[in-house]
Amino acid sequence: MLSEILLRLPPDPSSLPRASLVANRWLGLVSDPGFSRRFRPHHHRNPPLLGFFESSHFEPTMDSPNRVPEGRFSYEHTGNGCFIPFGCRHGLQLIFHQSGKQLHVRDPFNGDKRRLPVPPGFDGWETPISGAVFRAAGDIQHFQVVLVGTERNNQHHTRVIARVYSSETGIWGNLMSTPLPPKASSSMDQHPTKIRMWFTISVLVGHSLYWLLTNISAATNMLDGILEFDLERQTLAVIPVPVDIANNCLSQFQVMQAEGGGLGIFFLSKFSAQLWKMETDSDGVASWVLGRTVELDKPLSLNPEEEESLIIGGFAEYNNVVFLRTPTNFFMVQLESLQFKKVSKSNSLTRYDPFESVYVAGTGIDGGHDGAEFFRNT
Repeated sequence: MLSEILLRLPPDPSSLPRASLVANRWLGLVSDPGFSRRFRPHHHRNPPLLGFFESSHFEPTMDSPNRVPEGRFSYEHTGNGCFIPFGCRHGLQLIFHQSGKQLHVRDPFNGDKRRLPVPPGFDGWETPISGAVFRAAGDIQHFQVVLVGTERNNQHHTRVIARVYSSETGIWGNLMSTPLPPKASSSMDQHPTKIRMWFTISVLVGHSLYWLLTNISAATNMLDGILEFDLERQTLAVIPVPVDIANNCLSQFQVMQAEGGGLGIFFLSKFSAQLWKMETDSDGVASWVLGRTVELDKPLSLNPEEEESLIIGGFAEYNNVVFLRTPTNFFMVQLESLQFKKVSKSNSLTRYDPFESVYVAGTGIDGGHDGAEFFRNT
């Protein structure tokens, strides 16, 4: 009974270290490997937002006593060439080593890294790529990687391609593809659609992964659609964006889970945000519907200069938190409650990769260190 009670403690970093200090019996229970194998899967749908990666540096965002020491999950790249972060999910981080033509799947808790060769057709130079890492519900031993890119025909990108890697089998699956919309693949377009690897970090909504497809023209950077990869059906599809907001810059959009579930869009227009949701009518026809509009200038206390330069810097899918930045400031906004937090000074050229996971220091779960040390550092 005690084990079942402890299993239901909040997944905050301080919960189990605090419980372990009550008595030796409690310490023995939370330190047991069998308990740790149950604790993370039990909370896999509500992991806390521990912080974010700014390139290879980890910045914590939680307050004491749950604040992870700064730099706890930071790392240094080994080898030459360009390393591009593809985001974090389920306690893992995915990084693309472009010159080495490798994907690195990293466990920030213990620093372990798995190197995967990039399959043919996904070189990252002629055909920019993006990807996502994930684990099946309740599985803490194996992971899968979805790799997506565009395939060219006569110098124009005509379809999106994808392959899936399984750590259980150690191989890449068959190639999948879907055509790009006519507008995006038109031979009249001198800037064909590609997956913008610097900006389209994947978002998991329900049983599908989503990326933003953008025109690569430096003059426009306009959004062309949303790429969907259905994890259950193993299928690709390109979804159009609402026509009312389609001709806007990529940095104003964020795919998200809509209020009440389903696919949504967070659209930023100066100092206001529109929350859109895809709904299906009785005939099975899907369309975009505008939900609420949120004014951000007053809660964020923005000055006129910041209002004009407010852009999206990242998104935490499980906590539904959007990162907004200006040239001087960086904010986190929880979309349901509209609670916001000023995190740090902003680097206006940086994309932030949120790290949401169950981490318990001092119990042996996820490579945690001594509990007393954790409390001293926080």
